[in-house]
Amino acid sequence: MSGKSLEGRKALVTGGARGIGAAIAQALARSGAAVMIGDILDDAGKATAAEIAKAGVKTGFAKLDVTDDAQWERAAAATVETLGGFDILINNAGIEITSLVADIKAEDARRMCDVNIVGTVLGMKHAFRAMRPGGAAGKGGAVVNIASVAATIAFPSIAVYSGTKSAVDRMTRVGAMEAGKLGYGVRVNCIYPGLIPTDMGLQLANDIVKIGLAPDVNAAVGSVVEQTPLGKLAEVSDIADAAVFLCSNDARFITGIGLPVDGGMGM
Repeated sequence: MSGKSLEGRKALVTGGARGIGAAIAQALARSGAAVMIGDILDDAGKATAAEIAKAGVKTGFAKLDVTDDAQWERAAAATVETLGGFDILINNAGIEITSLVADIKAEDARRMCDVNIVGTVLGMKHAFRAMRPGGAAGKGGAVVNIASVAATIAFPSIAVYSGTKSAVDRMTRVGAMEAGKLGYGVRVNCIYPGLIPTDMGLQLANDIVKIGLAPDVNAAVGSVVEQTPLGKLAEVSDIADAAVFLCSNDARFITGIGLPVDGGMGM
């Protein structure tokens, strides 16, 4: 998207140090928003914030393990203090640990649930508290949760990840209903990205090869492209532009949806 559709808005992006999160943070900044980067990666997160600041955008970094309630409280407060408000949350932080169902380790399943499910709902919790009337920011806003096309298709080797991203979709809809009915003035939506050649996406391709589902990485990626009507992988800018749209006034009457940005893979 172009222009300054988010002029005056204040955003917190989790997992914003790199990959999809960094792309979304940069797109929000280009659209006029001030942006706080929340991540466990101190150096990378500060570097992303510094890059955004070069354009004269108000920005900052908050150390944030999304599984930690107290860290969420501090990150929300830091966003309000540093940026002068808080009316956009991008719940992007997530992890994927590849495994066949027959080989899943309990600790890996719990870790994905903790980051992808608990981390997302804690984000909504603290965004709602800050953005609703009487909150630290108190002017309403928009929450965008990053789910996955994995929530809509049966792709082998990512059963638990798929389950967690399906949970993100369900929590998005309940959160949207609560925020609307309780008069918070907060819209809540989610995005289903397709496979993207970020570190996480390429790791999945390599893992698929290791467990014997594809002969090599090119074949693993090719199988995804074959399942995608538009015939290519997604790019981080595709997801970033969708996030900007959902946060903007152009989406003012949209809440409780899951927006596929997957080239048709999940239709």
